[in-house]
This record gives sequence, structure tokens and C-alpha cells, in this order.
Amino acid sequence: MPVSNAIEHDRFIEIPGNPVPEGAELVWFSGASGRKLRACFIPAPAASPRGSVIVCPGRTEFIEKYFEVARDLLSRGFAVLILDWPGQGLSDRLLEDREKGHIDNFQTFMGALARGLAEKQDRLPRPHVSLAHSMGGAIALAALSEGLVEVDAAAFCAPMWGLKARFFGIRYLVWAMRVMGRSGDYARQPGPPERFETNIVTHDPRRWRIQRDLVDAAPELAIGPVTWGWLGASLDIVRTFSRASRLEALDIPVLVATAEEEQLVDNDSHSRICARLTDCEHLLVSGARHEILMETDDRRDVFWDAFDRLLQRADI
Repeated sequence: MPVSNAIEHDRFIEIPGNPVPEGAELVWFSGASGRKLRACFIPAPAASPRGSVIVCPGRTEFIEKYFEVARDLLSRGFAVLILDWPGQGLSDRLLEDREKGHIDNFQTFMGALARGLAEKQDRLPRPHVSLAHSMGGAIALAALSEGLVEVDAAAFCAPMWGLKARFFGIRYLVWAMRVMGRSGDYARQPGPPERFETNIVTHDPRRWRIQRDLVDAAPELAIGPVTWGWLGASLDIVRTFSRASRLEALDIPVLVATAEEEQLVDNDSHSRICARLTDCEHLLVSGARHEILMETDDRRDVFWDAFDRLLQRADI
């Protein structure tokens, strides 16, 4: 049975400088095995919506971090759906220790995405666009290529399609930890709190601070390093992307934005997968770190210009 430890706030976490988008609704729905999962639905501001964007956050992230992104999408005429993945945000965690970044397998994530869409399907006007960052990019690509969800265009920001392994034997070490029943143990012990001066995800101090201030306001949002189980599940899912037939179903316009100063995911995997997609723009965001959507205005503008080109290519 899953651990039932979702934190059912009746409202969003609010901090100065990160306003809740107008019309945002908090949604609780059931995931696999009855897990309580959290989502945010925001109706389009216009009477005739342009469509809907499904936002798939990365690891450690949660709905409130994407309020600015939601406003960017609302200004383009879209309805917006943002998910708290199983195991993070205020959704049910999979272990008693809420701090551990754990997942059993990526099918759990993919099922949550499909269930979240089904929960609000009557209020998510077509066409649909997915916008996925980092780990969310692995979830979205797997769900789309397996036909679990259908969209009309897809944008990926620094997607986790490959990991920067520290040594060649990592897969065997993960296998051994799983066999020994240590999937729920940290793969790396928690360290000191990150400082802006040492961060590797953004050059923008204000946007970097938002996630920290939100966690200070609601410590239950916090999540620490990954477990061996999460690492194994991640290696499993990225390995599936190398299968020759895996991406054939993704016959839609795609944007892949790669951060030039990436230190977390494998940028070479972006080039390999882009080469196999039939309609793909591969964008290198100069000077950007991993969290392109949380970068400085000039770097974010490069992405949003490309996103608008994606919509034109998809005739949305």
C-alpha cells in the first residue's frame, strides 16, 4: 500500500513576488493505488481559448514555482494544467521519509499525467501542448511515445533524456542496491543548503530565490537527494529512448531547448533524440543553465520566441 502523506492544503502556497495566477483552481485527484495527487488548473482568460498547455515540472519542483510560466501561457490565450508528481510537491510521497527523492518506476509518473489530464478533460480545450522541464521531459516523452497521452505540439526544456553518470559502473551499482533491498536509501547523502553563488541551475537571483522562499513558507514542499530507486527508475526510462521504434509515434511539431551551461542532464542525448524526430527544432540557449524557464529575462525570451515558433509550426 502507498504511504498516505499528501499535505492537503486548501489553497496554494503564497509568497510576496509570486502571485497566484488569476482564476487558478486547486485540484486533488487519485493516482495509482489511491495516492492523493495535487494539480493546478487555470482557465484561459479569453472566451475563445487558444488551447491548453500541460506543464510537466522537473524533479524537486512543484506547482507554485511555475506561476510565472503559467502567466506567460495565459497571456498567449491558453488554459493551463500543472502537476505535482507523485513523490514530490504536496502529493503523496512514496516513502515515510518525505525528504527522500524517490519513485518506484516512471510508469507511476506517466499514469499520474494521464489521470491528471482525464480529471480536467472537459475543461482543457484543444489543441493541447505539453511543456516539460528536466525529469518532466522524460515523463512526457515516454507518455507521448507510448500513446498514453496525446498532444498537438510538445516543448522540452533541458529534458532529462540522459544522465551525467560519474562512472561507467553506475548501472551495476544501482542493480546491486536494488537487489539488496536498498532502493529507498539515499544514493547521495544530503549536503548543506544550496547558496545562489554555488547554484548550477540559473543566473537569476530572484527566480532562484522563489523556490527557497516557498519551501520556507511550507517546509513540507522540500525534497532532498534521490534514492537508489529513483536513480534506477531514471536509468531504466532513458534507456528505452534508444529503441529504434520508440519515437515513431511522436509525429508532431517539437521544440527541444538545450542549456549551454548544463551540468545536470546529458546534452548529447538531446542531439541524438532530435535527429530521430520528424519535425523538431533543436535550440541551444546560449549562456543558460539547467532551469531555462527560471533564467534571466534575456535567456527566457530566447525560449519563448522559439515556443511561439512552435505554435506557428503546429498552426495553433
